[in-house]
Formats: sequence, structure tokens, C-alpha cells
Amino acid sequence: MAKKPAASKAPAKSAARSRTKAKSPQTAAPSDDPDFILHSLQEEFEAAKSFAASDEQLMEFYRQMLLIRRFEEKAGQLYGLGLIGGFCHLYIGQEAVAIGLQSALDNDKDSVITGYRDHGHMLAYGIDPKVIMAELTGREAGISKGKGGSMHMFSTEHKFYGGHGIVGAQVALGGGLALAHQYNEDGGLCLAYFGDGAANQGQVYETFNMAALWNLPIVFVVEDNQYAMGTASARSSAETRFYRRGTAFRIPGMEVNGMDVLEVRAAAEVAFKHVRDGKGPVLMELNTYRYRGHSMSDPAKYRTRDEVQEQRDNHDPIERMKEVLIKAGHDEADLKAIDKDIRKVVTEAADFAESSPEPAPGELYTEVLVEEY
Repeated sequence: MAKKPAASKAPAKSAARSRTKAKSPQTAAPSDDPDFILHSLQEEFEAAKSFAASDEQLMEFYRQMLLIRRFEEKAGQLYGLGLIGGFCHLYIGQEAVAIGLQSALDNDKDSVITGYRDHGHMLAYGIDPKVIMAELTGREAGISKGKGGSMHMFSTEHKFYGGHGIVGAQVALGGGLALAHQYNEDGGLCLAYFGDGAANQGQVYETFNMAALWNLPIVFVVEDNQYAMGTASARSSAETRFYRRGTAFRIPGMEVNGMDVLEVRAAAEVAFKHVRDGKGPVLMELNTYRYRGHSMSDPAKYRTRDEVQEQRDNHDPIERMKEVLIKAGHDEADLKAIDKDIRKVVTEAADFAESSPEPAPGELYTEVLVEEY
């Protein structure tokens, strides 16, 4: 028998009367429930859009974002010197996304997975800059023993599962991580990042469907940096409000200013609580901007210098936090001292990487699955 058409929602007066009738022993599936409303989390988020951070938290957000910025600047320099090979995708400009979201995670339980623009996410999870830089330069001391490089960093110890080069593939793997959290009943959730370019991949929507169907503890995060690899999202996506794309799967969406770390953290509080309360997945769109090209080999001729400068001058997440700290009574000289300390940490990480040995030839044969077919 063909499926019956969805019932129209009755007027409020009739609906009130219908609730007095005896309930059917079989509860209607959510998809057939005329009273179902896709409750967006946006309203709750808009009610308290800026995280009420303590002074200590404000300073930590500033330090962490500055660490990512200076680390990535140094990585760009090392790439130019030929010390980093292959592709290298920098996170400069997007720091508030990783810091705002991951500062709200439980590092002992939650997992993170992302694409190949991954250095910032690892730093946001508190992983040692030295082992990240060593990985970038292909050294044995690297977090993946120098075999992963920029795009394929990994640490099961820190519940960071990559670093993936296949566009959108990390979303499906994130669904698997969320299923593991659910199966193991460990109370954790998976934070799965992808970009506006990956948002058009079919596997993303297959994962949306499964996550909603199985009520998986996962937060999908679209880092919309406006240009995917080099094409403006309006030229490649019919729906550029990516937070709406979960609607067909009954996944609530949130639209967030990804250049404001306090707004990102406030949104994270709402989204993570929803998931931890067992209400299923959430889709977050973080509107952000990268100052460099897609990768170090990208001249970024698809946008003007004036556009990039306007973003730097008026929307930079670190400068925004700096203004907040100064208004809170911090001296600018103290903030410059923090920057000096961060630069020292990054320089030490670069020196450590350059002085570390390359992997021994035998390392090529470790952590490789060999099977006969």
C-alpha cells in the first residue's frame, strides 16, 4: 500500500480537542506526526549570543588563537624554505572557530575529526606545537612519525582522528565515531568539521540521514570560509545558508559568526547540551574567512586584496578579542608580552622540528596493513 499523504496540522482549537481522545497504542513515527515542528536552536542561541567568559577564559582564548596564528605564519615560512613538502593548508583567520568550539569539549571523552586544514584544530585540543611542527616537516618526532604530514595528522591518545585528504570523507568517519560513543555509552560526542566545498558531497547527506535516524551524538560543523578551494560558494551552492541543510533530516541548524570566539563558544554551549541530552545531532554553520589561499600553492586570484584587507581590518578574531581585553582593563603592553612569549614557543617548535631526525627507512613498513588477496 502506498504511503498516505502527510496529515495537515489541525487548527489550534481542533488540536486541543484531539488531545482529549484516547491515544493509539502505537505512537506515530516522527515523520508522520502532524504536530512535529523542527525546533531550531537558533532562538535559544540568539537569547544569549555572547559567552560570559571569566577574565581567565578571555586571556586563554586570546593566547590560544594567537598560538594558532603565529604557528601557521611560521609554517608558511618553513614551506617557503622547502622544509615542508606536499600540500599545506593554513588556518589563518579561522582561529575563533576551533578555539570557541573545542574549548567547550570534554577532552577525556569527546572526539574531533576534520579535513586537511587541520593544524589549528590540533593546537586547539592542546597538542604540543613541537610534535605538530615536527610532523609538518616530516620528522620522526612528529605526531604521526613524519608519515602523515600537514594533511594527515592523527592522535588516538588525544581522540583527534585526522586530518583527511578526501573531501567530505571525514564526515562519514565522524558518524562512525559518534556511533562508537553511543555503543560504548561513554558520554562523548563527535565534533565533525567540514568546509563549504565539502558541503555538496553526497556522503555528507548520507551521514546526516544515519545520524538523525540513529540519534547519534554528533555535531556537524560547516566552516564556511566563503571560497571552498577557489570558487565562491554562491557560484557552486544553490543553498548557501548551510545551517538549513539538515532540515530534510530533522537536524536543527545554527548560524554563527565564526570570527567572534565568544559567539562561537556561546553557540557551542547550546549545541553540545542538545546532543548530550540525547536529542540527536546538530548542524552548525560557522561563517569565517581565510586570509591565505586554499593552500600555499594557491595565489588566490579569485578575490581582491581589498576584500581580504577589509576582513583583516574589521573582522579579525584576534584583534576583536584584544579590544575586549583592553576594555576589561588589560594593558596593551601585557598583551604584547603574551605575543612575544607565543612567538618564542613557535620558534622553539620550529627549531625542534628542524633538529629532529627524519624517520628511519624501516618506518615505511610500520602501521601498514598488508593482506593477501
